[in-house]
Amino acid sequence: MQKLWLIFAQTVTLCLGILFTISVFRHDHLGQLSSNQPAPPPQTAQMPPPEGREPIGSYRDAAHRAMPTVVNIFTRKASHRATGMPEDPALRQFFGDNSSGDNTPQQLSLGSGVIVRPDGYILTNDHVVDGAQEIQVALSDGRSVKATVSGTDPETDLAVLKVDLDHLPAITFGASDQVQVGDVVLAIGNPFGVGETVTSGIVSALGRSRLGINTFENFIQTDAAINPGNSGGALVNSSGELVGINSAIYSKSGGSQGIGFSIPVSLAHEVMDDIIRNGGVIRGWIGVEVQDITPELASSFQLDKAAGALISAVLRGGPAEQAGVHPGDILVAVNDMPIGDSRDMLNQVAALKPGQNGKLKVMRHQQTLVLSVIVGRRPKGTIRNLDDSGQ
Repeated sequence: MQKLWLIFAQTVTLCLGILFTISVFRHDHLGQLSSNQPAPPPQTAQMPPPEGREPIGSYRDAAHRAMPTVVNIFTRKASHRATGMPEDPALRQFFGDNSSGDNTPQQLSLGSGVIVRPDGYILTNDHVVDGAQEIQVALSDGRSVKATVSGTDPETDLAVLKVDLDHLPAITFGASDQVQVGDVVLAIGNPFGVGETVTSGIVSALGRSRLGINTFENFIQTDAAINPGNSGGALVNSSGELVGINSAIYSKSGGSQGIGFSIPVSLAHEVMDDIIRNGGVIRGWIGVEVQDITPELASSFQLDKAAGALISAVLRGGPAEQAGVHPGDILVAVNDMPIGDSRDMLNQVAALKPGQNGKLKVMRHQQTLVLSVIVGRRPKGTIRNLDDSGQ
């Protein structure tokens, strides 16, 4: 009996030991498995964008870069009839109640301009300052100063003003040839005299011409709101670079209807440089009147296509007559550059330097002639309309 009890006790002790060992091993094994499981991703709070970074969809950086370079222009002109404009206190504060010193009715008007050089040169529209007796420029920092006209170019509706200030913020020029339809643009100016204003839109079309606005037309069309007072202001891209000078709108009400026109910066820069350097723009001229070749004219002249410019008149004693050009000739190339239409011919001849020799390729009685012409200087106020170009 004692032997059986001893065996029983040993068996129980052995079983308890085995159970204890299994229990310890199982706990360690489960803990190791638990430690091998990937930890859940930590919950991260959404952080606000770093201070100063431009929010998505905002163009505030472009606006902040360009706005200090845009000025408000206030002009006083003699008027044959009184208008409501002089009663506007926003305009009269720049000239006083009777700055003219006489009883001549005064017309006060406003526009915008763009500082193009730190030494005080400002680019604007010719129609903003045309006939002005006094010009006041209001800067974005609150200063107001008198301006003088350095020169104007009515044929592109551009003018350059000069103020006696230095170290002004100047606009950065963009590249017109990089502007594409659909690009975002901002129009900056002083519409209706309410103060400096930024509107946004896109480039709606390029190369708009034959609008009857200027002699030389190559407008950027935009739907950015342009209203009276915006004339001469800046059209900038999304980087704040100047791509155009706001010039005109298509409107039946006088306000913006989503069709505005800006002079491309390439043309504006060229005109500006000529005015600053020479006091005006020097263009080539040969003394002819031309018209487009219509399909009917092309058929009557037995031409393969309706291209070139028909010489409808030749100025007596002018460069073209001296070169042997006759009315009825068809000008098809200038200095080996093909002529598409009368507008194309106008631009190509104007680009020639007065005094230089040019080559005119003309068609006369189904024969091709190459004539040598000494280019003249284009007179101011050359008559032109949508159908005939005085060149």
